[in-house]
Amino acid sequence: MATKVVVALWVCLMVCGAMGQLTEKRLSYRAQQCRINRLTSSQPTQRIECEGGFIEMWDQNEEQYQCSGIHAMRVIIQPSSLALPNFHPYPRLVYIERGEGLMGVTFPGCPETYHSSRGQHWRGEEEEREFGGQRGDLHQKVHRFRRGDILAIPAGAVHWCYNDGNEEVVAVAINDLNNQANQLDQNFRAFYLAGGLGRGEQPGLRGIRGIQRFHFQNIFSAFDPELMAEAFNVPVDLVRRMQQSEDRSLIVRVERGEMRVLSPDEAGEEEEEYYRRRTRYMGLEVNGLEETICTTRLRHSLDNRREADVFSREGGRLNILNEHKLPILRYLDMSAEKGHMFPNTIYSPHWSMNSHTVVYVTRGEAHMQVVGSSGRTLMDERVREGEMFVIPQYFASTCRAGSNGFEYVAFKTTSSPMKSPVVGYTSVFRAMPVQVLTNSYMISPSEAQKLKFNREHQTFFLSPRGGGSGRRY
Repeated sequence: MATKVVVALWVCLMVCGAMGQLTEKRLSYRAQQCRINRLTSSQPTQRIECEGGFIEMWDQNEEQYQCSGIHAMRVIIQPSSLALPNFHPYPRLVYIERGEGLMGVTFPGCPETYHSSRGQHWRGEEEEREFGGQRGDLHQKVHRFRRGDILAIPAGAVHWCYNDGNEEVVAVAINDLNNQANQLDQNFRAFYLAGGLGRGEQPGLRGIRGIQRFHFQNIFSAFDPELMAEAFNVPVDLVRRMQQSEDRSLIVRVERGEMRVLSPDEAGEEEEEYYRRRTRYMGLEVNGLEETICTTRLRHSLDNRREADVFSREGGRLNILNEHKLPILRYLDMSAEKGHMFPNTIYSPHWSMNSHTVVYVTRGEAHMQVVGSSGRTLMDERVREGEMFVIPQYFASTCRAGSNGFEYVAFKTTSSPMKSPVVGYTSVFRAMPVQVLTNSYMISPSEAQKLKFNREHQTFFLSPRGGGSGRRY
């Protein structure tokens, strides 16, 4: 008996030791990834031309993206064009820089609460006769998005996007490859249910380093058509047409005129009434899944002035989107913020305590500085509209807005971000005793008082010294 106990303890120790070594290796690997020598802002380096638009991607092999575990892309969808259904093994946040349209995100097990009883979809008259006018369309909720919105897309959820407006939709998407939902490697990948790039096609490349080849394929194209026909209970010819759609690229033009789906603006009480009827008819009670994932909001506007978390008449405003404003973010473990800085305003020197930060410039320019743990300046340059850069966790940063102001969107790898500023009424300096500052910097108590209280009525956005900001908006 004693021998068995000893053997069991020995096995436990070996397992714990192996797990510890594995964890240590992972931490060591990440530490090597974050040994950054230089941070720089950049434009996308790769471009995929599509029938109804194009997709631009930043270089995933750059040190800053390797460190943060982020893949960034910008999608441009032309009017009356559809970004085909796909899913990915990691969560995604999307910022709508320009345009408006419709987005569908489907969740397994959720009911189709949108019911079009009068054929409010894009089938033509011939197809209506072919189907005998049997019934209208059933589908899950379709979300209307507009400029300034953040869209949250969970890992594994199939999503599509349609531009029903008169101008291009420009969307900036951040994929968190390092998220715990992704149990694959750290490479960017997407699984398409339709379309795709032909086997011999590759995206047009504009970069000079870190060139990657992406293979976006229709997942149905490799299945046996007979098996798929039996699974769907449809003719084999229909399955073969599904498999051949890979030649249409990833964003396609809608060929039969305007695509009609039941959108939130059109649904109104019809959706709620149908959902109640369906629940009563099937004898179902609303379960926990339907109350959370199935009915959760996926969209939030970052342009709402009334929801600004920080507002300064001289400095600007800051809208923060976290798990409290958009609960689905707790599931994604991501968040975002949008800053509007008046001309010459200074963003208080600070660091992020629990996330990496990916910054995309939407308007204007600023002088940006980032300092690492070694005390070296890793970034000291002007950042401009359309550029992106990463501020790793705990790296201290600050910036001064240009003469025309500065606007940006920042994506974070946590659902509840925390910052630690060194200037202002929430700063670490204000929280320290005066004697700590005097002895740390060998300064007088009066000078320490100035460090603590000269900006005591401001936080984050600091107005320039010597008067007004010269703001334009």
